[in-house]
Amino acid sequence: MNDEILFSPDIVDFIIRKDSYYEPYILEDPGLIYAHTIKDTFTICYAREADYQRMIGYMGTDFINSIPNILGLLQTESLEASGILEVQQQPYLNLYGRGVLIGFVDTGIDYTQEVFRYEDGTTKIRYIYDQSIPGNPPEGFPLGTEYTNEQINAALASETPYETVPHRDESGHGTFLASVASGRRVGNFTGAAPDSEIIMVKLKKAYPVYLNRFSVPPQQENAFETSFAMLGVEYIIKKSVELNRPVVICIGLGSNFDNHDGYGPLEEYLFSVSNIPGICVCVAVGNESQARHHYSQRFTQAGTPENIDIRVGENAGDVFVVVTNKICDRFSISVRSPTGELVGRIPSKAGYTFTTGLVLEQSQVSISYYFPVQGSGDQITLVKIMDATPGVWTITVYGDIIIDGSINAWLPITGFVSPTVEFLSSDPYNTITAPATGYGIIHCGAYNSSRDSLYPNSSWGPTRLSFENPDLVAPGYQVGGFYPTGFGYMAGASALLLQWSIVEGNDFGFCTPLIKAYLIRGCNRTDLIEYPSSQWGYGSLNLLQTFFYMREL
Repeated sequence: MNDEILFSPDIVDFIIRKDSYYEPYILEDPGLIYAHTIKDTFTICYAREADYQRMIGYMGTDFINSIPNILGLLQTESLEASGILEVQQQPYLNLYGRGVLIGFVDTGIDYTQEVFRYEDGTTKIRYIYDQSIPGNPPEGFPLGTEYTNEQINAALASETPYETVPHRDESGHGTFLASVASGRRVGNFTGAAPDSEIIMVKLKKAYPVYLNRFSVPPQQENAFETSFAMLGVEYIIKKSVELNRPVVICIGLGSNFDNHDGYGPLEEYLFSVSNIPGICVCVAVGNESQARHHYSQRFTQAGTPENIDIRVGENAGDVFVVVTNKICDRFSISVRSPTGELVGRIPSKAGYTFTTGLVLEQSQVSISYYFPVQGSGDQITLVKIMDATPGVWTITVYGDIIIDGSINAWLPITGFVSPTVEFLSSDPYNTITAPATGYGIIHCGAYNSSRDSLYPNSSWGPTRLSFENPDLVAPGYQVGGFYPTGFGYMAGASALLLQWSIVEGNDFGFCTPLIKAYLIRGCNRTDLIEYPSSQWGYGSLNLLQTFFYMREL
């Protein structure tokens, strides 16, 4: 198949669970262009939008579970504070990441930077998989272009490298993460695991149908789908197997476009691979605690309706709101505009969408009910206000059936909604972004190591299902690197543990949960905080102390 067809603006991708009852209907539909199976669990399907609308009929109410989530970049001294420098300098450990791969699913990498090159000028990057460039997909993958170590070296030896390898990182986010986690010594800078090697996946931008569905601002270039992230992780794991190397997978992406229960396809997939020995999955928890993008409340026994008030500024564009409730409850909602115009209470029916324009304002309102969502079985209600009038909008939630009574609502993460949009009554807890809401992985927050204080914007736990999150925090404020945002120390620390355990033959069973347990035990803690903490997790990263406790055990 010529992969250029998958770059057409009318293409839609969607995720179905393998062996679901309706799978044969979709796989045999003449409109299906391509299907790619991930870990024998999920199948990513591609079709033109018109054919996709027909295929929705096969899925019934499960249709909502097939829609990829939209991910955005998580914006964010030191190796000394995290205990990594001491581990590198400890004469008997001598750990620098030798023999370990670090894989990034992000915006790409500036492969010409000196920090990614050995002393002889050759690259430490083993592969780049650029999903945004059609023409030469990796074997077994549907789209994009693969660049090998040999091709990157040939480009570096040329006076015009981008003619040989036209891959670029326009954002700089992926380059920064890679430099912090794996960069070689340049001047006073060194990465956490400078002898590790890199696999970089540059994600393709989300298809237009999903940019429109989730009201992503037109100026937002870094909007990616969970389906493409799953392809990227699958590629990294495949290459680690081919090279027979342990790998750390670093994901600095997040989303508020779901119900935050940790059961999405990407979260489930990451949970499954995190238990494989030789693989460690590290995910940033986000920077949303002070963004005023989360609301929570619990209904009284009397069931009095609850108001969710949203302040909207001038020229805010579209506003997208996710409202969730637990499996035992059923809610319905109404919406009131700043001028008082009311979209009356819309009955809650699974798979139903109601859309109307307002009479006295230019805005349109859309209300969609979906239940049950996979995993938790909860209800999710999506409210879209198109061309929102400035002022205070009120979503009123009515309890049709109330047993638990708790409701949560989220606005999109920073950068995916106007900065003038916020909840009047917001809650900094439960601001962990997906996929860090999932199980099994290492959930990493950020702190200011120079002041030993929490990074103010680092997202707070717990999650909706109340498991402890984050696990711990690592330096994430004013971190030295080649770009000013991001996180990466946790990936580097995990790479050093994989070198000690697998490359050096001390324990071939090391996987994400075991690495997480050792890192948690070695954290710095203070008597002033009760652990686990919704902000600090089990403390701040101290890799040297982790090794001390491993020796005592």
